[in-house]
Amino acid sequence: MTATITDRGTASGAPSPGRPVRVLSFSQRLSRWDVKLSPYLYISPFFIVFAVAGLFPIVYTAVISFMDWDQIRRSGEWVGFDQYAWILQQPKFWVALGNTFSIFLLSSVPQLILATFIAAMLDRHIRARTFWRMSALLPYVVAPVAVGLIFNALFADNSGQVNEWLGFFGIGPIPWHVEPFWSHVAIATMVNYRWTGYNALILLAAMQAIPRDYYEAATVDGAGPFRQFWSVTLPSLRPTLIFVIITSTIGGLQIFDEPRMFDQFGRGGAGSQWLTITLYLYDIGWGEWNFGRASAMAWILFIIILAIGLINLLVTRSLVRDEGGRGPVLTRAERRAAARARRREARA
Repeated sequence: MTATITDRGTASGAPSPGRPVRVLSFSQRLSRWDVKLSPYLYISPFFIVFAVAGLFPIVYTAVISFMDWDQIRRSGEWVGFDQYAWILQQPKFWVALGNTFSIFLLSSVPQLILATFIAAMLDRHIRARTFWRMSALLPYVVAPVAVGLIFNALFADNSGQVNEWLGFFGIGPIPWHVEPFWSHVAIATMVNYRWTGYNALILLAAMQAIPRDYYEAATVDGAGPFRQFWSVTLPSLRPTLIFVIITSTIGGLQIFDEPRMFDQFGRGGAGSQWLTITLYLYDIGWGEWNFGRASAMAWILFIIILAIGLINLLVTRSLVRDEGGRGPVLTRAERRAAARARRREARA
């Protein structure tokens, strides 16, 4: 129930005479709190689970990284940055870091180019579009272990099918499990096989959200398909491209399944040819049972991913302009000023 009373105050701090003061009932106040709090209550389960399963392990790992931790006794001695210094002094760490970046570049760059091309093709009026779109996602549902076993057999040095195919073109067998570069190419092929279709569908969804009026206007102006893609499609994909590049960076630098399944030992090769940071981290943690050093390496990897992600974000935002987008991106102050201008126009 809503009731109004006549205000008895004055303009010097109290309501003016004759101005009604609205008094809300209990149910209305409850409804107002419901509107304010309900969104937070709906999303709170995710953040509660994230705090327990995500945030707590991160903080716990940070604490352990500064300790000589004994996993059996659940206790450790505080050693400061000694674990970090030990990690950075290991030649194997730098080999693993170089291998990780090599596999990351060999997989991410071709993957994004190919995913964008596939998405552009699927965005056209082709027959059986649903079939082709589902086929693009099919490799993603294959288990990483199965992909590793299949590609390990395909890239076998002596009996692999890939070397046999190369032999038809007069190319000698490639030592996929001996030479670091070729092992990186083979592992990058696994990564591209699994993730290209997935990223293509994300980009395809963004392409279909672009208003077709832009393309019609570009056609009227005489722009061909390549010009339309470069000046309309690509700038409109900027937010999605940033998302795909950031997720690809995180996944590429955390690569674990593919190099571990590239041979039967899972140690990154006899000469650390395809040893990655995560494989080395796993070996220190569960092989050497030294969780303090493993935690320090995990935090070093986290900082590297954060730095590379920020660099990718800045480079992508600078390279992909907003031409053909939905208008300039306004700051918060500019949006407020525009809203005030619209309100003034509405009152006039």
